[in-house]
Amino acid sequence: MAQGFAALPVADHFKQSAQENLARWLEDPIFTPYRAQLDWLIDQQQWSSLLDRFYRMLPFGTGGRRGPVGIGVNRFNPWTLALSVQGHIAYLRERFPDQALSVVIAYDVRVFNDLRGLYNPALPSPLLGMTSRDFANVAAGVYTANGVQVRMLPDASTTYMSTPELSFAIRYLKATSGLNISASHNHPDDSGGKFYNERGGQEVPPHDEAMVRQVERVEHVEMPDFETAKATGLISRIDPEVHEAYVSLNVEQSLAPTKRQARVVFTPLHGTADTSVGAVLQRAGFEVETVAEQATHDGTFPAVPYRAPNPEVPESMQLGMEQARASMADIVMSCDPDADRIGICSRTPEGDYQFLTGNEIAVLITHYKLDQLRHLGELPAHPLVVKTEVTTELLRPITEQCGGNLIGDLLVGFKYHGNVLAQLEQQGRFQYANMPAVEGRLDDFVIGVEESHGILVTPEVRDKDAAGAAVLLSELAAIQHQQGLTLLDYLDDIYRRYGYYANLLTSMVMTGAEGLTQIQTIQDTLRQHPPQEVAGYRVTEVADHWDESGLHGAFLSETDRASRNMLSFRLDNGARAIIRPSGTEPKNKIYIEVPSAPLGAASSREVLARQKARIDAVAQQIADDFTRQMLAIIDIQLPDYALRVSGLVPLDKRLEFAERFMPDLETQVQAIRQGDTTPDAVSQWIDTSLASYGKDARGLVRDAVMAYLEAARQCANAQERLEALTTMERVFFAV
Repeated sequence: MAQGFAALPVADHFKQSAQENLARWLEDPIFTPYRAQLDWLIDQQQWSSLLDRFYRMLPFGTGGRRGPVGIGVNRFNPWTLALSVQGHIAYLRERFPDQALSVVIAYDVRVFNDLRGLYNPALPSPLLGMTSRDFANVAAGVYTANGVQVRMLPDASTTYMSTPELSFAIRYLKATSGLNISASHNHPDDSGGKFYNERGGQEVPPHDEAMVRQVERVEHVEMPDFETAKATGLISRIDPEVHEAYVSLNVEQSLAPTKRQARVVFTPLHGTADTSVGAVLQRAGFEVETVAEQATHDGTFPAVPYRAPNPEVPESMQLGMEQARASMADIVMSCDPDADRIGICSRTPEGDYQFLTGNEIAVLITHYKLDQLRHLGELPAHPLVVKTEVTTELLRPITEQCGGNLIGDLLVGFKYHGNVLAQLEQQGRFQYANMPAVEGRLDDFVIGVEESHGILVTPEVRDKDAAGAAVLLSELAAIQHQQGLTLLDYLDDIYRRYGYYANLLTSMVMTGAEGLTQIQTIQDTLRQHPPQEVAGYRVTEVADHWDESGLHGAFLSETDRASRNMLSFRLDNGARAIIRPSGTEPKNKIYIEVPSAPLGAASSREVLARQKARIDAVAQQIADDFTRQMLAIIDIQLPDYALRVSGLVPLDKRLEFAERFMPDLETQVQAIRQGDTTPDAVSQWIDTSLASYGKDARGLVRDAVMAYLEAARQCANAQERLEALTTMERVFFAV
């Protein structure tokens, strides 16, 4: 092992840790079921993948552990989940020393099928076929072995409980905690355990640090099977009244109950949202068409492009848009598998459909709710809107125009929204570090939003919830429909009044220990040597959230330090660029926002369209140049066209695409033109070469190939070259 790890380009302490952890899994009898696969990985000399599986314990992100299901301490499996649960119990006993403990457990539709093909299918694998329900049963065994009361859905239940309904259920049942087995919108072979407190939210620093420390102390844990757990009498079933109360709560969020003419095409993307958003919209009286191909509870997400059931990915809503075109629906709506995020596509004036970003959805629903409450005479005296720092600043003038307060500098993660609500509930004010104090009560709360498609419209839930948002967005679509207008028309009116804000999110996936090192190197270097300019615009202000004299004050804990690993750069054109490592996935994220001045309510559609195009182009230039500067830190240079590869594709595959795939594709096209091969053979070669990129791989690199062709045509100086590029286009796009 030592020799195998020695050649890997990572720090020595990672290699040492991997050796020690792997040795234990090879020797300890409790890991015997995994031995055959481990021996095979060693025989295959898969040292890089073995190091990634064992160099660290799968870390806590925003409230728990999430990652690929698999073998090793850096994977999600029954052992790493059980350690988490045992540590959670110790934390609960520390917080509630004289109180009986109870936990509500929910789970999503996931099942581990090794779609990535990382293990030997001919050998035994105890993880193969494990569902989220199976993991929930593991957790229930650990809780009951420690005397903790567990509430779950019935064994024979074919329904599920979404993340926001779990948050509601914890409060409704007066439980001391909750656990959801879900990996949200991650790859289908991922899973996770997300822990909730008695308020239905996730712990924030320093309390989450206390839980992490308890988890880190656990070395051994009892893992009785589910039948043994049931025999304790500590498992009880969640009554249907909880679900009924949750549905009723969200229906009651309506602000225009008589207007229900909107036609909604809805897809749960194979997840749990049929039990939340679907049930709520039906109860509220909307005409809802479900996308049948994506309505089944299927954790492999077979009918979702790239197997990416994420409302942030426009392609995930393709089937919904196709169905909407046939029925002339007003909006298309989707949710991720645990139903906390919402996606929207609006009908355009021309009858097609346009995807809305999370920022656009946040602007639409915030403006609508504030305006409608004012129209009904129900707007609080001091309305409160809550958002994360990376969410659009357009919400500030919208909130202030209504006389409201915007808490707009929260760190990323909806647990911080929950913390705002907890403080309002307990103290009648929100105060965090060096931010100005905001006086208020829960009744003042209007809405909480985040750019990653998270919305919360009621304080009875303490995590983002697509169901309440679905009601308000559907009724806004109905109001617009009655006037012969669309959600896009409503959004354009906002831009005319407050200015158009272009927002771009780019991400770079960097996997394994090497990827973690790259992400840290980038962040450290930018912190020490911030850029002087980006895309020709001078950097006028740098905000480092590790600066304890700044807005976020002194560090509360190491978890606080991790959450605050964010850098913000203000440019002389008013734009901003923010970079941070993701807390749940192996990547960093770059947020770009470019504002513009209001044009006035009377400006034409054409004038606004020109302004949008100009500001969008500036945002793209800033995003591309910032990405180039970021990659240069780790000595990587991608050609411009490779920047258009989907953010779902890891950096090493992007490099392979530029350095090998495109040159080889040129060679294959030349062979076609010389008669040495056929278009069908090259098409098959393309699919084989891109197979490791993920499902629907051509779609993942489609924009990059288009950019390559466009740039090559501009440089072509001969008809023969133009014809070769046309051949390439026909073969790749099958036209």
